[in-house]
Amino acid sequence: MNDTIKHRIIRMLLILIVQILICNNIQTFGYAPPVLLAYLTMKFHRGSSRESLLIWGFIIGLIFDIFSNTMGKGMAACTLLGMLQPFLLNLFSPTESVDMLVPSFKTLGFDRYIYYVVATMLIFHFTFYLLEDFSFRHPNILFTGTFVSTVLSVLFILLADVVMPKDKNVD
Repeated sequence: MNDTIKHRIIRMLLILIVQILICNNIQTFGYAPPVLLAYLTMKFHRGSSRESLLIWGFIIGLIFDIFSNTMGKGMAACTLLGMLQPFLLNLFSPTESVDMLVPSFKTLGFDRYIYYVVATMLIFHFTFYLLEDFSFRHPNILFTGTFVSTVLSVLFILLADVVMPKDKNVD
């Protein structure tokens, strides 16, 4: 197993512990917990294969579903995020950037990185809450849950970016 996979697994375990012990217990308006596990899908470098992004997104979502009892919604949202991550990264990265660019404050710049994180979390949470009800019957729950969870998740992700150890192979 190469070092990149080892570091991703270690990072996933650390974030999983924070997700289970802290984030799953934060309930804003009774239903809007932040999701820190989607951070792992966002941090893949440009040039990662589509298959590896989909597989990691599926695994990360499955782990989230197991520990959060969300019955496949997290898996679907993380897999969608894995599919859209290369497009979003290209959308927010500078045109003169390198092929192995890993999204961060340093590589994208402060503004672009914030926009990237907000866009990915909006897609994740909108998908998650749309699958929750599987209709537009309760738009207040859909949009309030999406907005509140996105704001909380972005704050936790920015905090995780500051706290997580930097590694050349993963970041």
